[in-house]
Amino acid sequence: MSAASVRSLFGPFVELVKSWNLPGWLVHWGHPGNMAVVLFAMGGYGTYLGFRIRFSDDVEEKAKAKDLHPKLLGGMFFFFALGATGGMTSLLTSDKPIFESPHAVTGFIGLALLTAQTILPSLFEGNPGLRNVHGILGSGIMTLFLVHAALGLQLGLSY
Repeated sequence: MSAASVRSLFGPFVELVKSWNLPGWLVHWGHPGNMAVVLFAMGGYGTYLGFRIRFSDDVEEKAKAKDLHPKLLGGMFFFFALGATGGMTSLLTSDKPIFESPHAVTGFIGLALLTAQTILPSLFEGNPGLRNVHGILGSGIMTLFLVHAALGLQLGLSY
């Protein structure tokens, strides 16, 4: 989908948001503020739980982590997908380009990798080695999203 297509698709919503006369700081920093909470709270704790699943010797702790880990990181994925639309809306409301920044590129790559990551657990039984891939990929995705956050901050400070 091209930037022009997205602009056209989002156009009515962008005009609606503009008509609300929201404070400029909220339009500008609302997306990064919300996404930072999702990344650090849900992603950070979800990653911690993933490591507890792998390395804890406590059976009860492991069971709780196995229950919460996919729920928390599934929620992170959901909010990141919603956040992508919020970020595009913020840029369009400010008459800024979309898809051209490294922040947009890392966001799309991160969402694509999260999609692949959600499939891996369903394959664990047939191939236990995929647990290692899941852990390494998950750590890499979180690192990518930290870079993504830094690029987003840089983008936000640029205008």
